[in-house]
Amino acid sequence: MKVHYHGELLDGTVFDSSVERGEPISFGLNQVIKGWQEGVQLMVVGEKTRFYIPSNLGYGKNGTGPIPPSAVLIFDVELLAIE
Repeated sequence: MKVHYHGELLDGTVFDSSVERGEPISFGLNQVIKGWQEGVQLMVVGEKTRFYIPSNLGYGKNGTGPIPPSAVLIFDVELLAIE
């Protein structure tokens, strides 16, 4: 699939954004966190939505990079294509 997305924490801290980079990203469902796997499957091409992903469907108790442990993630996602 090909998407544009903007990811932030509950406090508004942006941790990743293809929108800010100006480049959509392509990936397979097996390459993303479980919250994305579940959410994207409910979307149709051209749709924009917001995911609120609890930590157990995100990066869990360990976190990763700029994402702290047990963080709730917010993603604004636009599904551009299914490849």
